[in-house]
Formats: sequence, structure tokens, C-alpha cells
Amino acid sequence: MQAAIKKSKVSVQNAVLNSIFHKAEAEYRATEEMFTLLGWGDLPGELKMVIEEDVKGYIDELRGQYCTNSEWVQRRRESVDFWVNSYLDGICNETIAIDSLRIKKL
Repeated sequence: MQAAIKKSKVSVQNAVLNSIFHKAEAEYRATEEMFTLLGWGDLPGELKMVIEEDVKGYIDELRGQYCTNSEWVQRRRESVDFWVNSYLDGICNETIAIDSLRIKKL
């Protein structure tokens, strides 16, 4: 009987961990799909990591979760678009694009 109780405790923990894993996996798939839809699927991993939150913002806005008319958000999006396209067009290298897009901490 104790084994059954132990097993159920482990199952509850596994269920929680599986839930977290599945949410993370779904978010990753959605983000990768958005990168592909934007034509940015072949970007290097480090550059993707720098703009990942921006791409998640695109996803949230397309899903209707929020809408922003902030000039700062618009400027950031223009900057992301400019530097990613500059990298893809061969105008700048990966390091310059990453350094230009990385948000500096205060």
C-alpha cells in the first residue's frame, strides 16, 4: 500500500513537470513557427535568443492578447527588422546585429 502512495506522489510530481514541459514545448514551437513565417528561420541561435521576446510579442499581438501603439515598441520593432534584414542581406555580420539588438541593462 505504501508503494501505491509513493507512486501516486511521484505521478503528481511527474504530471506537474510534464505540464511545464508541454507548455514550454508549445511556446518553443510557436516561436519557431513565427521565425519561419517572418523568413527568419535560418538565423543563428544567438541572434534568435536576442530577439526572442520581440517575436513572442508579435505572436501575442497576432493572437489578440494585446495591441500597442507605443512609439517605443514600434521603434524597437523597426530596429529588429532593420538589423535582422541587414544580417540576412549580408550588410552586417552576426556580431554587429547581436550587439545592436541586445538590450543593455541599467
